Amino acid sequence: MEKATEDLLLQLRTLGDAVRMRLVALCGQGECSVSELAKIAGLSQPRTSQHLKQLCDAGLLTRFRDGKRVYYSLPQRQGGSARQLLALIPQDDESFRRDRLRLRQMRGALVSGDEAELPEEVVDRAIHRAILELTVTAPIGDLLDVGCGRGSMLKLLAGRAHRVVGVDIDADTRQLARAELMLAGLPNCVLRQGDMYQLPFSDAEFDTIILDDVLGSAARPVAVLREAARLLRANGRLFILMALAADPGDELRRKIAGWGASAGLRLSPARVVPRRNPQWLLSVATLSQSRDAAA
Repeated sequence: MEKATEDLLLQLRTLGDAVRMRLVALCGQGECSVSELAKIAGLSQPRTSQHLKQLCDAGLLTRFRDGKRVYYSLPQRQGGSARQLLALIPQDDESFRRDRLRLRQMRGALVSGDEAELPEEVVDRAIHRAILELTVTAPIGDLLDVGCGRGSMLKLLAGRAHRVVGVDIDADTRQLARAELMLAGLPNCVLRQGDMYQLPFSDAEFDTIILDDVLGSAARPVAVLREAARLLRANGRLFILMALAADPGDELRRKIAGWGASAGLRLSPARVVPRRNPQWLLSVATLSQSRDAAA
């Protein structure tokens, strides 16, 4: 028997259990932690982990650790048989609807409970509008947001992107971002911990990258830009966002231009956003001709 047939039989056997089907359906809503899945399924964490291991072994879920938490999600690049099987899960089944409602309630409590402790993140409509105007001219494709915070830029662009990855150094912020992205109905978004100098992704993995106000705090901004360039595909675009609070606009423009040249990037002239009472500097970079030729 061929391996593809054996894999399909394993997936059919694994998914032929009501609890495991519920767990897969929940993970279809976004990245879920073991504790969330155990509470909703009404099982102990060890028993839930056993089911999850079987699903991972069959290629129906993927597992990763984020700080102290372990999360499960649908494979981002599902094989043909797995994709077809997962599409057969009856999402309108009452038990699955109850599970989804419970997950949304848990995530909603997480977000609303945080509002009393942390100032609400201000959504800057002007910079979002500027990014939207720039992204309508070319497909977003696979998107990476470095310094994503609670995911406001991810929510803005996920509907037009193929794959969406947010990176932030703070574990609590990533947990809140997962809650908000799931509540927004964006299952194509994943959150990861990462060092902006050495990100855990392959060369030329993304079509669009956003450096979300991280260069100002970087000890080695050129190294950050070089790492972003490593991840950028040929014809991809890098959006550099920097707050104007620390530096006057003209000085910051010179800094960005110098950093970009040292990193071997082609930069468009930086623009202030909004034009009246500017708060942000936005520049778009592409790979140099030598990198394009090498790609």
